[in-house]
Amino acid sequence: MDVQEITIRVTSDAARIYRSASEQDRHKLDILLNLQLSGMEKPLRPLLDIMREAGEEARANGLIQEILKEILDEQ
Repeated sequence: MDVQEITIRVTSDAARIYRSASEQDRHKLDILLNLQLSGMEKPLRPLLDIMREAGEEARANGLIQEILKEILDEQ
């Protein structure tokens, strides 16, 4: 993976906390920030749209309400 350094603007408190964190904690923060920034490229879809799409796909694959109930009752 290609890694590059960037400069970001944060509050004085955030900078102090980052600088005083252990190397391990700074690495964790770097990973979290990377994930957050990477996620901004992907368009956000409302949860209801995702659930609706999942339901349509399930029905298209033959998962009807009765079969789903049987599966859940087995648990």
